[in-house]
Amino acid sequence: MKVIGLIGGMSWESTVKYYQIINEEVKRRLGGLHSVKCLLYSVDFAEIARYQAEGDWEGAGKLLGEVALSLEKGGADFIVICTNTMHNVIEYIEEKISIPILHIADATADQINQAGISAVGLLGTKYTMEQDFYKSRIESAGIHVLVPGIEDRETVNKIIYDELCLGKIEQSSRDYYKRVIGRLVERGAEGIILGCTEIGLLITQEDSEVPLFDTTVIHAIESVNQALDE
Repeated sequence: MKVIGLIGGMSWESTVKYYQIINEEVKRRLGGLHSVKCLLYSVDFAEIARYQAEGDWEGAGKLLGEVALSLEKGGADFIVICTNTMHNVIEYIEEKISIPILHIADATADQINQAGISAVGLLGTKYTMEQDFYKSRIESAGIHVLVPGIEDRETVNKIIYDELCLGKIEQSSRDYYKRVIGRLVERGAEGIILGCTEIGLLITQEDSEVPLFDTTVIHAIESVNQALDE
């Protein structure tokens, strides 16, 4: 079994889900007392959020590059960045290490293609929805990506940072997300990417008439595939 290097803490609520899903999947496949071999470096999310707000992606990338290097030195065989948004700085991280990074968008695109879906709606932080680093990666796999309108993007983002990252789950926010999903479906989305690792804490498949692609689950299970060479 390979050693997974997890960069977590962005937020820690979703990092807990990564650790849980990965271990449950390893146990399911190997049985007995088996659990994952991993190293977890949990960052202080307040520092990362400040870099995001200031638009200092280079600063954030260099910080996470040092984190990834410490995981490599500790024995990690590959890196899993436990967040969608911070894949925006993957180039800075790759410069610091010699081991591969398992990209969350690639794993998600594979699942969408396997489902035979050609158009998806994307929910996430405003950075993920508005910048090109994530959408272009999905679209390079032949999938059309739709994002919510500007007001919906702002509210979706606010709910992530002001509620989900703080462990707050509000029914009113769930209802709002359901309406946003409905609007994306009306525009032609055949599925929805939960493109922030906290959204799965709020929204489940029963909240949507079209398939949901929970990036936390997808990324975590693909990390097990890589760790077990499957």
